[in-house]
Amino acid sequence: MYRIREVTSKKDLNKFIRFPDELYKGCRQYVPALHSDQKKSLTSVSSLSYCTRRMWLAEDEKGKVVGRICAIVNPRYNRRYNLHRVRFGWFDTIDSAEVAGLLVGTAEKWALEQGMDEIHGPLYYNTLGKQGMLVEGFDNVPPFNCIYNYPYYVRLIEELGFRKECDWVQYRMPAGQGVPLKTERLSALLKEKYSLHFGNLDEIKRNPEKVRDFFRVYNDSFAGSVYNFIPFTDEEIEEEAASVMPYVSDKASCVILDSEDRLVAFGISFPSISRALQKARGRLFPFGWFHLLKALNNYEVTDLMLHGALPEWQNSGVSAVYYKEMSEKARKIGNRWAISNPQIENRSAANLWNSYDHELYMRRRCYIKKIK
Repeated sequence: MYRIREVTSKKDLNKFIRFPDELYKGCRQYVPALHSDQKKSLTSVSSLSYCTRRMWLAEDEKGKVVGRICAIVNPRYNRRYNLHRVRFGWFDTIDSAEVAGLLVGTAEKWALEQGMDEIHGPLYYNTLGKQGMLVEGFDNVPPFNCIYNYPYYVRLIEELGFRKECDWVQYRMPAGQGVPLKTERLSALLKEKYSLHFGNLDEIKRNPEKVRDFFRVYNDSFAGSVYNFIPFTDEEIEEEAASVMPYVSDKASCVILDSEDRLVAFGISFPSISRALQKARGRLFPFGWFHLLKALNNYEVTDLMLHGALPEWQNSGVSAVYYKEMSEKARKIGNRWAISNPQIENRSAANLWNSYDHELYMRRRCYIKKIK
């Protein structure tokens, strides 16, 4: 016998955040998020200034947590795409159709009260958060910004009437393989023709206005090319700049400037911190910070996080410039493997890897269901 209870107290929130620690105990692939980051995401991020969200726990008759879910209405998304959708995230459950049904059913009931007619997920408030249920690659360890879930989640969600909305794919590649000769030639041609050159990321990080400009380019570069994209607000830009930019380094990343020193494209990679987060077990103290600091200086495996260009540059071949540069950097820092960020299948962003030695690493899916 199970029951659903809304998260209304600090104690409930702690249970909500820590439930996966127990559910995935002993799972070698699961990468726990830091509890402090989760608390901030659920209570104080700037996205909550426009998003509405509710959280619930599923408990057994003894009061033990057996599942959780968060339902989110993002009015900026719904206005942008002229839809009435609720998104679900932070979805975790034991292998029980009853528990999964109670969790999703509760989210759907609330969504109907908000005037929504579809539910989809797993999704975050905006595009940079964790999204997509894992459907292939269960034996692999995901990048820190990606969801891991047990295989039975797929069965449970599909039995509840959800269907595929879209898939994101991720690839693993030998980082030191270099770029094709065609890419090398195109990079040289574009650099000469347009006086393209590389900016200094350390200088950019010290200049708040240049950091804001970077995220404005991010907004513009993805607005028309990334499925379900939601541009950052000014407040979200400030927040992301504070949390992400300190870890961006010229060692594995690059930004491309034009002849007037305007930022036109970028390629951002991070050293993998997944193993470090596993060792930290959700906590920075007493030793979590040490594992993370050590990982941030180890470039054996990198996560290819963000690659993009301003719309007017997107069909110019400018990606050849940053791929060539990042390939050379990979060799210098001893980078052995690179894991691509999730990209929509069958899009050019995913197909470009066909020019490289690569293998499918993970496939994750956004599910959708009519509720009205």
